[in-house]
Amino acid sequence: MHVGILTNFATPTGGAEKVAIESARGLAERGVAVTLIHGVDGPADPMLDHPGIRRVGLGLTDVWERPAWRGAIEGIWNREAARRLGRALAALPDRPDVLHLHQWTRSLSPAILPVLARSGLPLAITLHDYFLVCPNGVYYRFDRAEPCTLRPFSARCLAASCDPQSRIHKAVRVARYFAQWAAITRDFDPRSTNRARVSKRGFAPRPIDLVHVSDGSRAQVERFVKGIPFLHHHCIDNPVRLARAAPADPAAGDAVAFVGRFTREKGADLVAQAAHRAGLPSLFIGDGPLADELRAVPGAEVVGWRAPAEVEALLRRRARAVAAPARWLETGPLTIYEALAAGIPAIASDRAGAGEKIRDGETGFVTAPEVGALAEAFGRLRDDALVRRLGAAAHVRYWSAPMTLAAHASALCDLYAGMTGAAEAPSFQRSAVM
Repeated sequence: MHVGILTNFATPTGGAEKVAIESARGLAERGVAVTLIHGVDGPADPMLDHPGIRRVGLGLTDVWERPAWRGAIEGIWNREAARRLGRALAALPDRPDVLHLHQWTRSLSPAILPVLARSGLPLAITLHDYFLVCPNGVYYRFDRAEPCTLRPFSARCLAASCDPQSRIHKAVRVARYFAQWAAITRDFDPRSTNRARVSKRGFAPRPIDLVHVSDGSRAQVERFVKGIPFLHHHCIDNPVRLARAAPADPAAGDAVAFVGRFTREKGADLVAQAAHRAGLPSLFIGDGPLADELRAVPGAEVVGWRAPAEVEALLRRRARAVAAPARWLETGPLTIYEALAAGIPAIASDRAGAGEKIRDGETGFVTAPEVGALAEAFGRLRDDALVRRLGAAAHVRYWSAPMTLAAHASALCDLYAGMTGAAEAPSFQRSAVM
């Protein structure tokens, strides 16, 4: 089998690229030929150094690095991206059996969707966020600091000042949404295509296989695309790149840890405030706009970004628990899964996909993203015996059905087999026992 993976970058600038790169490696190690097509050129992640992986850069520019007016236009519809992708696919020495799109908002834009449709190849799209159905991508009211309750692109949605940056940014994202759905319905919906048009355009519409990374995010998206027959839904866990090792001893740690970007929607401020209220130090690995605010909270320590191996070592040494109390409906934060794999208790928001992997009171806690509720959970971490028991149970449960790169690649191969007709549509074996 030959799989074409498409994403914005060949380095992990975010979760989407990280998963795209790791899935490319996992598939290659399974013997699948992989062509990774990335919009922006530059250094590639060492994970892509494998004889089974071919890299093709399109030489595009990140829209965030463009002047605002040009970035807006290219973000909505980048004609050059479409042209270059079409040429790249045509130039491949062997035709892929399936295409898998991971992210398109930073360089590729919705303009690539007609190109993918005209290829005639089965297409999968992993939804790492909610941009398919929501203008700001996270289904969250930044103006109110709470999850959105409006129907996407209703009149009230369009009028809401919900974008994290400005109304102008929201207007651009709304325009991108309409461009995206115009392309999807025109080129993938068989109901909008007659025989003459199929013959003229030279391809027949195919369904799109949407890959969700948690049951919660799948349910959220399905609410808004219910009844669209050419969208097929699947759930495949993101991979966790941790080798099995002896469980950590979280009772020897001193702090509640937060790993990632320090933003209000991710709940970084909640961790600092709740840990202080519970009488525990807090440790922040990463960076973001709340960094100075976090440093001002007594007991909070900010250490900046670290390499993955350093993060693991630091958590094993310092963390009594890892917390991800997202205010938004986070799809599936990897930090929680990595904590469980290391044998460290995890505390997640009841709004996040990560909560599905925690057995409340057994491997960690699932709680509302509020200071009071978190402080109560953090307070329980002062009990060494409980922390040690939670960590041991987390390690055992995680490794009974691990979300390894090999398991991820196996699920993808099952998906591709169903898409290409090489097998019956699979029933995925997910790590639901956590």
